[in-house]
Amino acid sequence: MEKKIITISREFGSGGRTIGHEVANQLGIPFYDKELVEHIALESGFAPKFIEEHGEHAPGKSLFSYAFAHQGISGIASGLTTADFLWNIQCSVILQLAEQGPCVIVGRNADYILKDRKDCLHAFIHADLDFRADRIVRLYGESEKSPEARLQEKDKRRRVNYQHYTGRSWGQAQNYDICLNSSSLGIDRCAQILVDLVKNSK
Repeated sequence: MEKKIITISREFGSGGRTIGHEVANQLGIPFYDKELVEHIALESGFAPKFIEEHGEHAPGKSLFSYAFAHQGISGIASGLTTADFLWNIQCSVILQLAEQGPCVIVGRNADYILKDRKDCLHAFIHADLDFRADRIVRLYGESEKSPEARLQEKDKRRRVNYQHYTGRSWGQAQNYDICLNSSSLGIDRCAQILVDLVKNSK
């Protein structure tokens, strides 16, 4: 079947976002990363910054009522944690975007949310630690934590979030159609491989 929707899951610093953007550009289709955050913010009432910081993190055990109160949506998610409320909105938004037509979606467990669609190509991008550490320093600058610690913390949050909501192991090859090592193949080559797969799926 023709692949119309590409989901990109990625290790922090592996270049997954860059690869996804290039794939979308070459195919002439919408790209959802920051744009996805904006959609979720609009639907949930949360600020985009809050969505970006918490949408892929480990789920909490308690309801952050202050977050709802500040946005004027107290009571909408009665009994739900903030993470669970965001998960429900995230699923709804991603399903709606997929219905609108071909697109590239980065992160947000989109591979699982769209697992029943036959027109999706699910990719996981990973890379060597040194490659990722060098890349995040160049892109985001230095911080109090070492690059390696930042990578481990970010990936741990994504791993726990993915396991919690999907019951599957994040980064496990069986969950994706293709896994690419951007440190050995290169960012551009990874993008081209995905573009070729989509074009040849017709």
